[in-house]
Amino acid sequence: MKARVRDIIKVMQTIAPHYLTEEWDNVGLQVGEKDWAVKNIWIALDPLEEVVEAACKKGIDLLITHHPMIFKPLKCIDLSTTAGSIINMAICNQMAIFSAHTNLDKARGGINDILADMIGLNNLTVLNKPVETEKFKLVIYVPLEYEKRVFEALFESGEGRIGNYTCCTFRNHGKGTFKPGSGSKPFTGKIGEIFHTDESRIELVVEKDNLKQLIDNIRKHHPYETLGYDIYPLFEPGFVSETESSEGLGRIGETNGKVSLLSLAKNIKEKLGLKYIKIAGRPDLTIDKVAVCSGSGSSLMEDFLASDAEVYISGDLGYHNARTAEAAGRGLIDIGHFESEHIAVKNLAEKLGNILTEAGFDVGIKACDMESDPFMIL
Repeated sequence: MKARVRDIIKVMQTIAPHYLTEEWDNVGLQVGEKDWAVKNIWIALDPLEEVVEAACKKGIDLLITHHPMIFKPLKCIDLSTTAGSIINMAICNQMAIFSAHTNLDKARGGINDILADMIGLNNLTVLNKPVETEKFKLVIYVPLEYEKRVFEALFESGEGRIGNYTCCTFRNHGKGTFKPGSGSKPFTGKIGEIFHTDESRIELVVEKDNLKQLIDNIRKHHPYETLGYDIYPLFEPGFVSETESSEGLGRIGETNGKVSLLSLAKNIKEKLGLKYIKIAGRPDLTIDKVAVCSGSGSSLMEDFLASDAEVYISGDLGYHNARTAEAAGRGLIDIGHFESEHIAVKNLAEKLGNILTEAGFDVGIKACDMESDPFMIL
């Protein structure tokens, strides 16, 4: 079965749901069109110019990266700049670029779970749980002949989340009535006459921040001059599902028995195949609980200190982070930003490939092997 960019995006929603994205982040389709055909996919950490150029030469149709190509709105597209050159190459070669960033960090089975598993941690919990957003029940009324079109618009959004499932809706059919008023332009029926029509009532759960965008998108696919819909606030009963309790930034896990900070660091260096590693804290510090965060983890220092973990493993940890950990009698292990995230490239390629194969899509997927840490130790 042939795949299009929109098909891959739907699958990526199940791996790294959009609702997990941090507010400052920019994930999703960066360049391209959702209707573009996809036969070959590359997975990479960064949308580097050399990576995009190589992908275009190889005939890649979709490049999926962890770090977004566009973090802030572009004021212009100057082809002499790096961003402009990348956009130009991608469009000229009809190659889409898609990003899964903080949503992949937070997701169950995402980068933080991969990192914790490679280190050998057990009984994982979330270090920094996301703040629960306000949810609403959205009810839409649509004529039966437009039901499929509106469904597709809903499913594109990935809304309707219940636990580990998205696109959860309920629908039933019934009779709708309306009387077009003077000056109206009804899709069907006559002005001044009551009209009866067969309609579908579709309902789903939507997060507050996504309501307006979703309704605006539905309007584009709905035939009525005035869209009929209802919005109901939902009450949170105070418990969370297993999926929701395992989503968020960072993880805390247990080691297999007590170990010293120094021996744990050496073990991690060997398991991850690292050329170097930095540690802070007493080398003989006893460790049996570990906090981890992929990428740049200094923003979660307070979460680490508020936890019962004795050591924090991440990248981009600074001097003052080290002094703070020392003063608290804790330890830090800095494994580097690149090394803590690049481990997910191969994993994502395999996971996405298995899902697409099972779904019957004829798509080739490869983990990009040309990336390396930008830092060198002399």
